[in-house]
Order: sequence, then structure tokens, then C-alpha cells
Amino acid sequence: MHKKYLLTFLITTAATLFVTSNFFCKPKKVPANKVELGEQLFFDPILSRDQTISCSSCHLPAFAFADTARVSKGVSGRTGVRNTPSAMNLSLQVSFFWDGRSATLEEQALVPIANPDEMDLPVDTAVMRLREHPEYRRLFDRIFHEPPSPKNLGAALAAFQRSMETSNTAFDDWKVNDNIGAVNESVKRGFKLFNGKANCIQCHFGTDFNNVEFRNIGLFDGIMLNDSGRAAISHNISDLGKFKIGPLRNIALTAPYMHDG
Repeated sequence: MHKKYLLTFLITTAATLFVTSNFFCKPKKVPANKVELGEQLFFDPILSRDQTISCSSCHLPAFAFADTARVSKGVSGRTGVRNTPSAMNLSLQVSFFWDGRSATLEEQALVPIANPDEMDLPVDTAVMRLREHPEYRRLFDRIFHEPPSPKNLGAALAAFQRSMETSNTAFDDWKVNDNIGAVNESVKRGFKLFNGKANCIQCHFGTDFNNVEFRNIGLFDGIMLNDSGRAAISHNISDLGKFKIGPLRNIALTAPYMHDG
């Protein structure tokens, strides 16, 4: 029974589907600012080597901009090694990717473009494509007052990602606005378990139900589970098997879970 209450609470913290649907049901219009330009770029396969996939190929709008596969497929059907996390609710995060390799969203946004297992296009080549594309050349000139560059490409994509915040759920109405009728009693019991006996709050707390630390929860043994995680970035043996704690916003939509799916 306790598991049922906890599951009900977690599902209620998820934003309902209409929140994400706002990002892909709108009619196409000419971008007027960084957010709108970033949105167009996010859905445009021009940023992949063979122009067959876009950011949205792995970050699916209907699933809170996560993927439903254990690992996503990039160009030519190549597969990555880690699960694709949600691209929503990133404004308060202080590091990105499961191992925290990027310190800013602007930096993060460019990595999948160049990754051979993802979009497989050198960033300089991507920028050249945008400069040679009449529409994008005009858009960058109008919005950034300069031609496309790695810096403003990252800025546009990051601006779009920062715009995708879901802080208007029933749970938020309950906890922020003290609306006791916003959620049912099962959710309240689940939240009590979350903060008490289940001890989920030890890792998952704050606005997005995560924290800035990296934790080892037993998903590394050096044999069958051999992703070294944070240690590959920090080169610190104490970080072996540690990964970023995933936010729980929209968790009902973002399965499968953990860094390895």
C-alpha cells in the first residue's frame, strides 16, 4: 500500500501532457527572439550530418522532451551509451549530462551536435550550414545582430530549453499556494512517505526534486556495470560510479529511468 501512495505522489508531481504539447502543436511562425529561434533549431535536422535527425528526435515533446528508448539512436542508427534525460526544467540546474561534463546550457547544447553517436556534425560545419542558409542567416542577423556562430547557436538552443519550465502542477498549487484541495489524500500520504520512511528526500529535494551532487546508487561494479560516471570527468577515484541525481519533474512521462535506462 505504501508503494501505491508513493507512486500516486510521483505521478501527481508530473506536469500534465498539455504542458508539453504546447511546444509542438503551435503553427510555424517566423522566430522573433532567441527562444523562438532556438525552438526552430531544436526541431530542424539541419544540425545533423545527414540531416535526418534533430534534437527532438531524441527529446520527444510528448514525453516531456525525454526518450522512450533505453538509449537513443543517432545518425545511421548509431546508439548512445546513456539514457536521454528530459530537456525540460533545466533553468535551476548547475551541471548537465549524467556525468556533469558541461557547466552551462549553452555548452551542453553544442555537445550532441558534434557527438559521433548522435548528430555527428562538427560544430563549425553546423555553423557554416546556417551561414549559407538564407533564412537562418537573416534570422541570426535580426535576433543576434551578427551571423551564426558557435556562441549564438548555443545561446539560442539554451534559451529555448530554459523556456520549458513546468512549475504549475497540482502539486505546486498545493505546496506553493496552500491549496489543500489541489491533490487527493493518496498524494498527501505519498508525499509523507517521500519525506519520511521512504527517505527519497535524501537525494530528491527542492524545486525540481534533485540536488547538485553526484551519487553512487550501486549501478557500477566494474564488470557488468562498468560506466565510471563522474570519475571520467573529475579523474577522482571517489567519484567512480557516481551520476547526477535526476530531477523528478514529469517523471510519469520520462521512463525508462537512470543513466542506463
